[in-house]
Amino acid sequence: MKSLKFCISLLVLQALFNVFPTIEAVPAFCPGVFREYIGAEGKNVTFSDVPINPNIEFHFLLSFAIDYTNTKSPEPTNGDFLVYWDTDNLTPSHISSIKAKHKNVKVGMSLGGDTVNGKNATFTPTSITSWVSNAIHSITKIVKEYNLDAIDIDYEHFNADPDTFAECIGRLLYYLKQNNVVTYTSIAPYADDSVQVHYLALWRKYGHLIDYVNFQFYAYEKGTTILQFLHYFETQMYNYKGGKILVSFGTDNSGGLSPRHGFFDACSILKSRGTLHGIFIWSADDSIKDHFLYEKLSQNLLASATV
Repeated sequence: MKSLKFCISLLVLQALFNVFPTIEAVPAFCPGVFREYIGAEGKNVTFSDVPINPNIEFHFLLSFAIDYTNTKSPEPTNGDFLVYWDTDNLTPSHISSIKAKHKNVKVGMSLGGDTVNGKNATFTPTSITSWVSNAIHSITKIVKEYNLDAIDIDYEHFNADPDTFAECIGRLLYYLKQNNVVTYTSIAPYADDSVQVHYLALWRKYGHLIDYVNFQFYAYEKGTTILQFLHYFETQMYNYKGGKILVSFGTDNSGGLSPRHGFFDACSILKSRGTLHGIFIWSADDSIKDHFLYEKLSQNLLASATV
């Protein structure tokens, strides 16, 4: 029975490969990065809980730093970011320790997120100049305090037009990279028109400053098939042309293509085409219940791509 299933799986993969032929010759394998969001849900998850494969580049993304007041009824602060992740278990000393133990580990922070104390974390700049000035000051301070390597942009609600968002974030990214405050930058869009229009405006003007597109494929409908997933991936490759699109799934019972229903089969197809740039998971806080099974499988797959 196992042999029969294996043969069927190979046939399915070959059929999918033929449905989505590559346009041009690409390397059989390409290295990828593994990224994990951590700290958003206060479940006492630590860096050392998460398995780390030494043969890949591994990024933790602290979730979240938000430009809102930390009050019962939070209000926007026009770019003055505060730390909202689990500061008891994810401290500067914890970061120093995990980096010393694992030389392939980098740590960054994600900005924005969905909510803050039950309220939408909405991008609400007073002006481009003032927001950028405040953001540069507050983010640089947090980066230095925590010895961070990266920032990720994960705003999902907007009280500003796409051009304003593009200018605010673009100028921030430019400063942080130009002054070597961070090494890596990323954005985390998903397939919602009101969200995508902001990120696409940013990409068109400042895409050269963005290292990874952490696309939230788990925001697609539950029950997504391998064929649909590959189509979605091709669509986002077109939208963020030239970018390193990272594939993803959630361990919080969210949507998209799950590991149980073909995610890793789809990754193998992308790997064979040289377009598997990396995998990220939302999030370590949810994965602990399954003892980080899918983190291990994801990293093993990426490590095999570098051989």
